[in-house]
Formats: sequence, C-alpha cells, structure tokens
Amino acid sequence: VQLQASGGGLVQTGGSLRLSCADAGRTFTTSTMAWFRQAPGKEREFVGAIRRRENVPRYAASVKGRFSISKDNAKNMMYLQMNSLIPEDTAVYYCAATPRTLILSSFGDPGAYDYWGQGTQVTVSS
Repeated sequence: VQLQASGGGLVQTGGSLRLSCADAGRTFTTSTMAWFRQAPGKEREFVGAIRRRENVPRYAASVKGRFSISKDNAKNMMYLQMNSLIPEDTAVYYCAATPRTLILSSFGDPGAYDYWGQGTQVTVSS
C-alpha cells in the first residue's frame, strides 16, 4: 500500500478545498481509512475516518458539519471535502489506512493505522 495525498493549497477563510488520497500501489486492501492533520508544534489530530465497506464517516467535533469524507472503492480513492475553512484548519493533512476493520473507539488513534501518505499542506489565511 502506497498512499499519496494531494489537493492542498492556500485558501482564504470561508473557502473550500478537496483533498484526495490514492493508493498508488493499487493494492487497496485496507478496511479502515482516515484523515489526520498536524499543525506546527501540535500533536497529530484526528479529522475523520470511514470503513471501506460502509458509507458512514465519523468526524472530529472540530470539523463536523464542515468536512466530508467520501470514497470510490473502484478507483481506490478517498476524498476529504473541506468547506467553511478557518485559519485553525491550517495544517499538514495526512491520509492513513489499515487492513483492520477498526472499532469506532480506535478511529482517532494514529497508532491504529499501518499506512500513511506523505501529507499535503493546507493553509487558510484570515
């Protein structure tokens, strides 16, 4: 599994971005996929996650109602649609995956994921 995140950039407050996560190795045998982010000087933070066989994403409270995770199993892609962006959303965004079907309480644990993308920078200006 080789995850590649893309789609980051610079956007003004209130703007939108769509991040993509691809399995470049085309071995998408993962069962749970997630987005995390890390701002300078801060811990890696859970954004949201989804199980491959479901269409019910879970989100961190800080992004719920603004961000949306979707996936295309046929294309081995996962997406993060980010709307109503605020400066506090500025961070490097990472996609992550594991072949395990995680329970909900493990969604936010970075240690539960086996594969990570390289990260894509999102900067929201005020």
